[in-house]
Amino acid sequence: MEHTGQNSPTRRAVLGAGIAAAGSGLLAACSGDEGTDRSGHGTAAGAGPEGSPARDGKKGDARKGGRHGREDRSLTFTATPSTVELGGGRTFRTWTYNDELPGREVRITAGDTLALKLSNHLPAPTTVHWHGIALPNDMDGVPDVTQPPIKPGDSFSYRYEVPHPGTYWFHPHLGVQVDRGTYAPLIVEDPNEPLSYDHEWVVMLDDWIDGVDGSTPEDVFAQLRKGRPGMAHGKGHDGPGHDGRDGHDGHESDKRGKPHPSGGVPAGAGGARAKDDGKNEPPSPYGGRGPRRLLTGARSKLLGGHAGDVAYPYYLINGRTADDPTQFRAKPGDRIRLRIINAGGETAFRVALGGHRFTVTHSDGFPVRPYKTDAILMGMGERYDVLFTARDGVFPLTALAEGKRGSALAVLRTGSGSPPRPSTRPAELYRKVLTSAARLRPEESVALPRRKPDRQITIKLTGGMERYDWAFDRHPYDPEQIHRIEYGERVRLVLINITEMWHPVHLHGHTYALAGIDSRGARKDTAAVLPHHKLVVDFDADNPGAWMLHCHNIYHSESGMMTTVAYRG
Repeated sequence: MEHTGQNSPTRRAVLGAGIAAAGSGLLAACSGDEGTDRSGHGTAAGAGPEGSPARDGKKGDARKGGRHGREDRSLTFTATPSTVELGGGRTFRTWTYNDELPGREVRITAGDTLALKLSNHLPAPTTVHWHGIALPNDMDGVPDVTQPPIKPGDSFSYRYEVPHPGTYWFHPHLGVQVDRGTYAPLIVEDPNEPLSYDHEWVVMLDDWIDGVDGSTPEDVFAQLRKGRPGMAHGKGHDGPGHDGRDGHDGHESDKRGKPHPSGGVPAGAGGARAKDDGKNEPPSPYGGRGPRRLLTGARSKLLGGHAGDVAYPYYLINGRTADDPTQFRAKPGDRIRLRIINAGGETAFRVALGGHRFTVTHSDGFPVRPYKTDAILMGMGERYDVLFTARDGVFPLTALAEGKRGSALAVLRTGSGSPPRPSTRPAELYRKVLTSAARLRPEESVALPRRKPDRQITIKLTGGMERYDWAFDRHPYDPEQIHRIEYGERVRLVLINITEMWHPVHLHGHTYALAGIDSRGARKDTAAVLPHHKLVVDFDADNPGAWMLHCHNIYHSESGMMTTVAYRG
């Protein structure tokens, strides 16, 4: 069955009902005129093979200058169980889009309309969230808030006009599915691109655990929570076979052989059977049977202390491990635009290119004044665009798993030379590091207009590693608890982190400004809050709907560190 939302009540009417009863099963996304073209320009654009993050890294020349008219193309993606080869002949069962890792790049020009039909061939429900895009609320891909989950065997057609150029990506927003292989880049070109360069190199960073020795993200989450069920959008939506293999194992059953209604561990099961030595964790309620994956001693000064809780066996750049990396080929002197996306589930990456310096041009899709640095620290969900001029030789692009053991690697090749070792650590990693976009200033064209906030929302980030009870204001996610604002307001969010861990906080449907002088900080949709620090951001309420605000550590958000900001138009 395909869901498009055509021939339904108006979007405005359903939006109002959805905000009024966001937790009562009334969904703004499955109603309204989602299937119609709001811009009057048809369907949307996506890249062919030359736009994909191919293993050799090669790209066509960047498009420059304006164009005549708008291009509208349609795409079909399939979410499906797959076998992926990550390098060195290692193959694992996981979930992907169209059997590709990462999924095929979607490339479109700002102002065009994206029409993407997702067919769900997975053994569990899923959705697609378009990370960083200011799109209509009913296309945002949040289960039970903006749309019903896409059931196995069903499809859903996403359709919206893409408003802003920049580097974005898309992924599921149900449970911990983003820590599988279902993610892909979304590159929105500027029809009047002001930058001059010869090539683009799109890089997706990831931490990988799915399918390794039987592990699944759900298994890891059960270990972190000691068998207690999640409190966010995965709760109650895990279909049979939610283990990433072939859909046969199903849920952990209670004594009567029935799945536990919460999707979690039945009382008296799971965590109660864990051994004191920690070598054998309880079986996952989602079917995983992997080994212990909990990490201790992960520390980083740049992250303010504790760096993470999951011991990932591999780190990837564009789906490849460091011992069998992707290569990007260019000529000496070429000017290259590097678009970096952290698609990881629980890992910050410190990124540097040996023998080169970066000039940062964009953060989370929006332009900033040029800023020179040797390396960049990126939280989950963040994106940075940089420019560099390629030197002659072979150079490592290293993504160091911050505070953890391991790194990902890709190779820039412009001439002869031996490939870098998998464990190479270019000196640039330890020189000048951009640790926060607070150091950046926005280009004047995208800076928020000077204005005093009309409303302030203060939220404390709470919880801890021992109980894994991450939340906002000590209350795990509840769809009935909504921060209501008014259309047209300038809203200030004050996020106070009273925990011992850092949190990358993401707001759907908007880009906020890091609040500096008169809200003139860089534009972002995801930014880190360090332990015992606060993050102050401003945004304009100009895109009505029910929008999620959450930590983009997928295991934190699924534990309950998530809330809703809502308003009518």
